[in-house]
Amino acid sequence: MRILVAFDKFKDALSAREACQIAASEVGRHRPDWQIETAPLADGGDGFSDTLTGVLDGEFHTAKVMDPRRNKVEARFGLVPVQNIPLAARKLLNWSSEIEKVAIIEMAESSGIALTPIEGRSPWDVTTAGLGELVKVAQKKGAHGAIIGLGGSATHDLALGALWKLGYRFHDKNGNEIDEAPVPRIWPQISKISLPRCELPSSFEMRLACDVDNPLLGSRGGAAIFGPQKGLTEDRFQELESETERLANLLVATAGAHAALPDDEGAGAAGGAAFGLKAGLGGRILSGYNLVKAWIGLDEKFSQADWVITGEGLFDESSLHGKGPGTLSLEAIDKGKRLSVMAGSIGRIPECPIPQSSISQISPPNLPLPQALKLTEQNLRRAIGKKFALSD
Repeated sequence: MRILVAFDKFKDALSAREACQIAASEVGRHRPDWQIETAPLADGGDGFSDTLTGVLDGEFHTAKVMDPRRNKVEARFGLVPVQNIPLAARKLLNWSSEIEKVAIIEMAESSGIALTPIEGRSPWDVTTAGLGELVKVAQKKGAHGAIIGLGGSATHDLALGALWKLGYRFHDKNGNEIDEAPVPRIWPQISKISLPRCELPSSFEMRLACDVDNPLLGSRGGAAIFGPQKGLTEDRFQELESETERLANLLVATAGAHAALPDDEGAGAAGGAAFGLKAGLGGRILSGYNLVKAWIGLDEKFSQADWVITGEGLFDESSLHGKGPGTLSLEAIDKGKRLSVMAGSIGRIPECPIPQSSISQISPPNLPLPQALKLTEQNLRRAIGKKFALSD
């Protein structure tokens, strides 16, 4: 029997790599004659850097940078030699120059919503400046390019904070430089954007990994879809939308970018960070899930597997709309493979295409979340043991 263990993270409890290692060891303990492959999943959000750096045994580094509210936070990033990246992933990245080492940066490490308190969240006064600082540190550590996972952001600043730290300057109507992070709260003061000197070499290339296709503006735009979860109130939506359009036009004019760039698929990702990094630094948007699939050799491992074990912290309807565990589960069903989905909790899934017998919740019912998080490893081991000690 060939087993593929492919978990995403159990948020606030286990990384994707940790979950895969735990499950694989437990399956192996009960079924020592089975062949077991692991493939930690991620998209552009939490766990992206850990997964991509870890599976290639890359270097992990940390740096103290600005968090969304301009306090200091220790953020981690990875460095990997390009020659170690699987060919299929290198083809997706499509570097245009000779890049020897690349940084794997997770936006959420410096600019994530988890770094802001739940009470009082607001998109008006939070910045991606720390992301720009992290890119600078990575470049000084030897990176010739960066893959940035866009997900879990607290911000809606079009990555102007990151651009500010990388050399862009913002001026008021009198031409005076505004010497603070260009958060939406001060956008009405900004009349001009300039780029006196970029902090990155011209050969530095950037890839932007995400799995949303929202444009920057409109009913499906960044503010409309993602603003509310960041604290945007309905009565101030139009104010932010109008200023977003104005600042986007200023950046396009300064950078000489294509005027229709705000309409690009994915431009609205991470509070418009995809747009800003693409317009300001020439970043290219690509699917985080497809990149991870190629990076970890998921297609080959999947094709050889008889049984797929997957899951994440919360498995619900959204899991079936582009997330790794849901997509993998649907592929397993389509190919007639045995499937086990194990999650910390199971949410609402109307008309679920996955048989209920294939889905299990590892946490006991009614266990308070703080306790469930502490017991995630124990519960996962128990669920795996129960399943495979008794299965045929």
